[in-house]
Amino acid sequence: MAQDYSVLPISHDPTTSVLYDTASGLVAGATDAGLTIATAESLTAGQLAATIADVPGASAVLRGGLIVYATDLKGSLAGVPETVLAKFGPVSPETAAALARGASDRCGADIGIGLTGVAGPDPQDGVDPGTVFLGLSRAMSVTVHKLEVNGDRARIRAAATLAGLDLARLAL
Repeated sequence: MAQDYSVLPISHDPTTSVLYDTASGLVAGATDAGLTIATAESLTAGQLAATIADVPGASAVLRGGLIVYATDLKGSLAGVPETVLAKFGPVSPETAAALARGASDRCGADIGIGLTGVAGPDPQDGVDPGTVFLGLSRAMSVTVHKLEVNGDRARIRAAATLAGLDLARLAL
């Protein structure tokens, strides 16, 4: 390849962001607790797992991540039951819960985080942009939280990523 990618300008330094700081706290806490983490991400398309992976030492806690942007992959990769997708749709609390459980089960992690939502600009299946559902699986319990975020796609996805980091950190 002719391009020297080491000299391309970087638009921001991820090590100085609130996302990085929150991910650092999550990695430190999970390391101290001896817990592992996995993600199943739709609207964030791997941003949550990538943010965790930015932190030195993440390999001790991050088992893996599933990018399940397409509805059919939520079932085939993350194990969301077809009945859940058919009855509740890809953006629902039920799907977020199943994504979280699928992340922990498929990746063999102690904590699973599932993210699904609509980044916009248009509604999806009657769900407004900015609607995000986050599922968290730990041991035998699964909890789901709903966010309503105003802004463009980047803001909605970043807010969902931050909320996923916070949710996992609180579960330690």
